Amino acid sequence: MEASTHKQQQQPAATKIRNLPWVEKYRPQALSDLISHQDILNTIQKFISEDRLPHLLLYGPPGTGKTSTILACAKQLYKDKEFGSMVLELNASDDRGIDIVRGPILSFASTRTIFKKGFKLVILDEADAMTQDAQNALRRVIEKFTENTRFCLICNYLSKIIPALQSRCTRFRFGPLTPELMVPRLEHVVREEKVDISEDGMKALVTLSSGDMRRALNILQSTNMAFGKVTEETVYTCTGHPLKSDIANILDWMLNQDFTTAYTNIMELKTLKGLALHDILTEIHLFVHRVDFPSSVRIHLLTKMADIEYRLSVGTSEKIQLSSLIAAFQVTRDLIVTEA
Repeated sequence: MEASTHKQQQQPAATKIRNLPWVEKYRPQALSDLISHQDILNTIQKFISEDRLPHLLLYGPPGTGKTSTILACAKQLYKDKEFGSMVLELNASDDRGIDIVRGPILSFASTRTIFKKGFKLVILDEADAMTQDAQNALRRVIEKFTENTRFCLICNYLSKIIPALQSRCTRFRFGPLTPELMVPRLEHVVREEKVDISEDGMKALVTLSSGDMRRALNILQSTNMAFGKVTEETVYTCTGHPLKSDIANILDWMLNQDFTTAYTNIMELKTLKGLALHDILTEIHLFVHRVDFPSSVRIHLLTKMADIEYRLSVGTSEKIQLSSLIAAFQVTRDLIVTEA
């Protein structure tokens, strides 16, 4: 009877792990599991081993291992049963106005632990979303309780953290991950989950995620669930990103067809594949750099494309901006002809 009860308890735990998104399932648990920024990890490891951890400010684009790094540090510093009393983690989904800094953060930082030596850890994830007042209130708290509490701020944009807070912390920048670091980790997940993936599928994953490990894993999981096979085409289809062949077609139409034909063909392709003009523009921009245009023509084209991108970000009509894009290419074509 007891054995069957134990078995039933084990099953929900196994199901829970199986149902986890891969991003959480394969989140590194220790500092040694992290794949990137070895110099930063070695420095932090040294701080921990010498018991000299300063206040930290980790910044950089999303999916580069900032939160994983500090959580791995916290797991190394504290045992499971102390974790709740020694670590306070707040992110953007928690209210972090000035009242929270003066209330829970202040009371957590100011209370001492009776039975344990060492310091407490306050992790403020997505600190760039904190208000100016809250950041100003925080700098006094950081200064006042340094001897028994360490603060770790994590953000994407360093410019949104006030200089007074920056100067109180040791800053580390987490840059986007390189393909050499991402591929082995993705291959590990592929082996564990028995994913059917082709070589071009892996390349497409790395290209589309542009150094964001979280994004790469999310695309891998959603493509695998939707199509059962991960190839370049399924990855691009799943993310709604235009294929290289589509971009080549669009460029061909814009440079070699008359305006009406080009417009009609591109609109049909956009509707058929559900493409966004912004994505098309980004891909075409890369092509423009590769195609051998005369420099004056290229400058004219890139300026026009920059204007269109800005107007799209403001929220204008895609149809009108598409017409403008085709027009820019047609003018370019005429310029090349006159120059020749």
